[in-house]
Amino acid sequence: MTIGEDAILRRAEELDALDAILRFDRRDQLAALLTDDDVATLKHLASEGMGENTLRALASDLGYLEAWCRLATGDPLPWPAPEALLLKFVAHHLWDPVKRANDPAHGMPAGVEAGLRSEGLLRADGPHAPGTVRRRLTSWSILTRRRGLTGAFGAPSLKSALRLAVKASNRPRQRKSKKAVTVDILAKVLQACEGDRLVDMRDRALLLAAFASGGRRRSEVAALRVEDLADEEPVRADPSDKTSPPLPCLSIRLGRTKTTAADDYAHVLLIGRPVTALKQWLSDAQITVGPIFRRIDQWGNVDRRALTPQSINLILKSRAKQAGLDPALFSAHGLRSGYLTEAANRGIPLPEAMQQSLHKSVTQAASYYNNAERKNGRAARLIV
Repeated sequence: MTIGEDAILRRAEELDALDAILRFDRRDQLAALLTDDDVATLKHLASEGMGENTLRALASDLGYLEAWCRLATGDPLPWPAPEALLLKFVAHHLWDPVKRANDPAHGMPAGVEAGLRSEGLLRADGPHAPGTVRRRLTSWSILTRRRGLTGAFGAPSLKSALRLAVKASNRPRQRKSKKAVTVDILAKVLQACEGDRLVDMRDRALLLAAFASGGRRRSEVAALRVEDLADEEPVRADPSDKTSPPLPCLSIRLGRTKTTAADDYAHVLLIGRPVTALKQWLSDAQITVGPIFRRIDQWGNVDRRALTPQSINLILKSRAKQAGLDPALFSAHGLRSGYLTEAANRGIPLPEAMQQSLHKSVTQAASYYNNAERKNGRAARLIV
């Protein structure tokens, strides 16, 4: 075994120690991309209690940055990164497609692009989404500060380059899900899960729980464990009517999420049909501890391992296709946007909906409400 191979094996073993937090299918790839110092930084962040989703995103971005830097400069990622390298990163990822058509040297060099594609790190054609570039720069900045260093991420030249590059790339913002999964669409998707197989019960419980709990992110759904559930006292179907039938109620502890503070542990409620579906799945699958939503093999055997976030996405797409819908129009994020869209359509106040969705940004959550109000209002109906 060569020195390089030994280092990669050692890093893979150290990343395995973070498996409970990272849950990566790419640990071998990351072991080859990251340096020993990179892995040490991730382990330190994990020991400090950084949120799982944030840590997962940082590790993924760090792996990409290391690979890009080696291909673009021939050297590992320097700490701190010089201003020129940050500007090179922007130039390689945000460029003008029109200029590129006449000047092949514009944008990311062909050799760098080919290298990233060969490692499975680059799939899309054209310039990157501005949001992706900003997120990776933010991750780069966070990791720089965590090493006790100061970078040039606030430099006027970088801010100016970003602004001009975004304008030049002329890339329209893509929605995470082209269509929101509102209740009418969810009903069609659930009809595709009406069987009595374990996989049908799992998918039915998963979709109902993900939507009704406020449109949970796919990473949060994949991370749910039996230990996160707590039975609550039954509630009335109509809180204002004491004679209305009681409904089962569950509290779900989400722990650290994308928007919670370091010492804040979020929780949401499930009421009624989603609770019944979830308990039926757990009972029939004989799951009493550990991950709630698990892999099921072709013979119907339930695995001990949790579904991956990507699996949540694929389940929704597969069930949408079975329901006669175009799977390309939907992604797991459609459950989140669909929840708020449905709440807006039903006239539920925004603050009440945000208590369940756990959005911290009023602006982001309100965008769904604004769209619903415009569709239901009179302003767009002056001539019909």
